[in-house]
This record gives sequence, structure tokens and C-alpha cells, in this order.
Amino acid sequence: MTRREKLEAMLLESPDDSFLRYGIAMEDRSAGNGAAALAGFLDVLSRDPAYVPAYFQAAQLEIDEGRTVEARDLLEQGIAAARKAGDSHAMGEMQNVLQALPG
Repeated sequence: MTRREKLEAMLLESPDDSFLRYGIAMEDRSAGNGAAALAGFLDVLSRDPAYVPAYFQAAQLEIDEGRTVEARDLLEQGIAAARKAGDSHAMGEMQNVLQALPG
């Protein structure tokens, strides 16, 4: 059984688990399926807007596709979520990426 299959099986037992959904999206990203990964990260955020790592990953995928407006929006939302969660490390990483975006 692959890691993705294991995550999907666990998700059947815990369908509201953001970590498992995030893990599946990361598996998609690792497999080179950016569209599925982005959809997965956005799904995590629609279910759990406080799940900070998904903002960064989704923004990176948007940047990879040249969609800086969407990336900027995700980063700004992620910075706010990280600030609220007290996650200064994630907040700093997203601020650095935001500052490096053109325009």
C-alpha cells in the first residue's frame, strides 16, 4: 500500500482530519500533480481556515503557475492565520515570499 493509499484509508476513519487531507495534497504535489495538489490545499483551507501550512503550499503552486494575484491573496490570508495562531516562523516565511513577488 502506498503512502497516499494509507492516508486515504485513514481519512475514511477521520474525514475531518486536516492533517490527512494536507498529506494527500502533499503526495499529489510530490507526484507532480500540481492541479490536484492545489485543489487539495484549497479544500483543506475551505474546511479549516486556521490550517496555516496549506496557505504557503497553495501559494507556492500559484506562483509556479504564474498566478501572482492568487498567490498574494493566499499569502496575505496565511500571514493573518499564522499571526492569529502565534506561528511566527510560518508568518515570516510567508512574508518573505510575499515581499519577493513582482508587482
